[in-house]
Amino acid sequence: MQPFTLNVIKIIQSIPRGKVMTYGQIAKAAGSNRAARQVVRILHSMSEKYQLPWHRVVNASGKLTIPTEEGKVLQKQLLQNEGIVFEKDDQLSLKRYMYDPIEFWEE
Repeated sequence: MQPFTLNVIKIIQSIPRGKVMTYGQIAKAAGSNRAARQVVRILHSMSEKYQLPWHRVVNASGKLTIPTEEGKVLQKQLLQNEGIVFEKDDQLSLKRYMYDPIEFWEE
């Protein structure tokens, strides 16, 4: 497994309940500022195998971007169950719910 992929997995696993990260934020923290799409691919292909909390990853605007309505509804429910309140239909406040993984890397 490539170091970037391993870092992405560890970062996503570190996102606590009630917090979110963006694809770009994860890519940057994992060592590649321009690899947000790679984070999407890792989430899609490895979420089940590594039990990743995929629902805690949103886009740079705080929006849910899962293409299917069923997936979007599930993601929203999972986040709401963790205490996240949505400002608009599918958008949350990144200022309020953003997780900073720096604390994770300092452990």
